[in-house]
Amino acid sequence: METYRLTVVTAGTSDPSSTRMLADRTAQRVAALAKEHGHEVVITVIDLRELAADISTTLTSQLITPRLQQTVDSLREADGVIAAAPVYKAGPSGLFTSFFHVLDNDLLIGKPVLLAATAGTARHALVVDEQMRSLFAYLRTLTVPTSLFAAPEDWGDPALNKRIDRSARELVLLMESGFARAIKEESWDSYQHEFGSAGGTELDINLDTDLMRLATGGSAS
Repeated sequence: METYRLTVVTAGTSDPSSTRMLADRTAQRVAALAKEHGHEVVITVIDLRELAADISTTLTSQLITPRLQQTVDSLREADGVIAAAPVYKAGPSGLFTSFFHVLDNDLLIGKPVLLAATAGTARHALVVDEQMRSLFAYLRTLTVPTSLFAAPEDWGDPALNKRIDRSARELVLLMESGFARAIKEESWDSYQHEFGSAGGTELDINLDTDLMRLATGGSAS
């Protein structure tokens, strides 16, 4: 039996939160499907409303607080991620996007991610695929094909459960594939990294170039 670590990031601000409800229901389905395959899933939930001040501090000072560092460590060790956001003014909430803006660009390379969103109207249904998916493409994640969206009328619709089941199954299969781990072991050097990225471990960058010498106040040869 293999144990997978699933990290759930939810940006709902109310209590109870429909965004958290959707994320929790999906995480439970992922765990149930993995169990059918003979695996165990350990779930860690990151509730961003509890980290709002920490995220703001990091945005303005570039300093990662201890609480925020714990969430970064959880994402680094995760085999799969569920990222759920409420939609405000036709886009994912600022709290949600700010959190992913402060993360190391190398943190989620190759990781399977399931995207989900909630809103007060079905008119926002395309926000997941039009805006959230592009953000995670920039972070070089592997998003599952089926995204989730729930407006108020969807909660009593059996079709929502079908979409949750489909997306959860896709996430389980991607976690089982070991794709993210294989990228780390076989293809990591082929990515363009920033100096000090990947949790401060990415140091194999050639500093002896004209551009780097100019950047540090020297002169080009």
